[in-house]
Parts: sequence; C-alpha cells; structure tokens
Amino acid sequence: MTDKIKEAWSGPGRKDEKITVFDPKFDALHIDINKKGNSEWWYFDARLDNGYTVVGFFWAKHQRTGKVAVEIDIYKPNGEKIQNTYNYLQSDMKVSREIADVRIGKNYLKVDSSNQKLLQYEIFLDEGEYGMHLNYTAQVHGWMPGRGYTEFRNKGQFGWVVPLPRAHVEGTIKVNNETIEVKGVGYHDHNWINFNLARIVDYWYWGRLYSENFTLIYAYIQCSKKMDNHAIKVLMLAKNENIILSTGEYDLIQENFQYNDKVENRYPKTIVFKLPNGNQINLNVQEIIDADSLLLELSPVLRFIAKNLLKLRSGYFRFSSNFDITFNYEGTAYKETGTTLHEMVIIK
Repeated sequence: MTDKIKEAWSGPGRKDEKITVFDPKFDALHIDINKKGNSEWWYFDARLDNGYTVVGFFWAKHQRTGKVAVEIDIYKPNGEKIQNTYNYLQSDMKVSREIADVRIGKNYLKVDSSNQKLLQYEIFLDEGEYGMHLNYTAQVHGWMPGRGYTEFRNKGQFGWVVPLPRAHVEGTIKVNNETIEVKGVGYHDHNWINFNLARIVDYWYWGRLYSENFTLIYAYIQCSKKMDNHAIKVLMLAKNENIILSTGEYDLIQENFQYNDKVENRYPKTIVFKLPNGNQINLNVQEIIDADSLLLELSPVLRFIAKNLLKLRSGYFRFSSNFDITFNYEGTAYKETGTTLHEMVIIK
C-alpha cells in the first residue's frame, strides 16, 4: 500500500461490503470546463450480431487536445478499422450537471431514468459517411467502485462510473453512407480526470466478460515508482441484473508473454484473476484485433526523444480472448465460458 493514493472503496479493506446504489446524477458532468489540465468523456460500445463492433465517444474535453469532440470507431467483420474524431467549439456543446444529457453539434446522448435500477440511453452520432443511432436498455444495475473516484495525492482525482455494465442494443449504424439496422450487446462508462494519468502509470488493463449468468468488469492500473509501484485493482461481478461483488481484492497473474513488432513491446497471452474462496477468471488471448504504438501520435522530434532517449515503448492492444469463469455463489458452483474483447495500454 501507499499513502500517495486513496482508492474509492467504502470498505472495509479494498472492497465495497455494501454496493453503492447507482444514481443517474453520477453520469452528469463533473469537471470545470474552463480549467486547464482536466478532461471528461462518455464512452459507448456495442458488439453487434452482424459482426460489426462500434464505439462512440462524447468528449466534454479531449484528453490530448482539450477540445470538445465526438469520436466514431467502427470495426468491420473483415477486420478493417475506421476511426475518426470530429472537433467542435465549446459553444457547440450543451451538457447537464444533473443527468446524462450531452449535445455536441447535432450529436447527442440522453438517458431515461424512469426505471432507476435499469436505465435506458439513446445515443446519436452522425458525421457524414459514418454514424450510429442506438438505444441501450440496461440488463445489469449501474455501478461504480465506492465513491466512484480515486484520489492521487498532490496530483488530482480520476473518476470512473459504469451506468451500463451490460445492455441490450438496437438501432442503426451508418458505414460509408449505408444505413444498417443492428442489434447486439452494449456497454457504457464515464470518466473524468484533472491531471495526466500517463505520467504516473506504467501500464493498465481494462475489459469485461459476458456469460450466461454473469457480467464481469475489471481494471488493473500499475502505477510507477512515483506512486510506490502501487497497483489499483477494480473488479465488479453481477449475477443476472444484480451486482454481487465490488472489490479490489484479487491477485493478477500474467503468463506466456509474446513480443509484438508493431507496438515494440510484450503482452501476456494468459491473464488470470484469482479471487478469494477459490473463485477464478481466466483469459486466453486468441487474436490481436488492434495494436499500435502510442508514439505515433507525437511529432517526429518528440517521438525520437521518447523512443531513443527515454526508452519508452508505449502502445495499445485490443485483444479477442476466450474466457472461463469459476465461481461459487449461494451454494452453487458455476463454470461458464465465452469470448470477449479487452484492452491493454503500455506507457513504459
């Protein structure tokens, strides 16, 4: 442990003995838009029955540019990736501090909280050739770890709430000006931060699993020496619509490392989460869906300094993996399997 980081848990220990009841106001705007060095965004994705995966971002302030923006990412069934960010003026945005209600140009997201336990969202993104108009209906209660934010002493705070851990999705997507009717399974989370997290982190994992009975969300953030090499661990498990576990008390095992030429760094093909009482989740990477060097975002001079002087090998992975969950709940032993997408970001 370190006294430089105060995690979000309500306790006792690194867990929530009592699960926080999610309030729709947790998904409203948090930051001061006019203050430098902070950012906030709403993230939506959907894995669709036709083989497409789509991702949409609403940026109140973009992490890298500080601009108001929307982003549309589309992964086609053939593996082709389309990724576009569209910048706007601050005057083009209207955003609520009471509920999730964001409008950027003609793009918008809004929530129907008449059923407070199982929320409904509508998102609309339309930027020329690409877009999505999707309705999300929650299948799992909204969640956040403890208070929803971690405090980094003398730095600031990082917030993370998950209004839609798992949702049924229906609507349309637009690809190369073709409108396609779709349905599938989706996810929505919301982050805000008022400092540069990358300066104190070596790497992190993020992902979630959907099986017949369970929904699992996890994050593992390995901090650097500046933060005493502290690892922030977050895991949520839901049985059907109800959250039964909200904890940071697990052990992470990484095995079978492979080198990737594009990222110029290693990644583990096997990731194991060991929970108390013999419960366990295994991830086995089958395919790299997306991989790139984060240094490509820098100017040629900064890229040279980062790579050759600072010896950074920053990169991003998006994996497709097989998983299995072994979990004992209320006297019943479950073992469930499936496939999932998950991510790894390496800073150093």
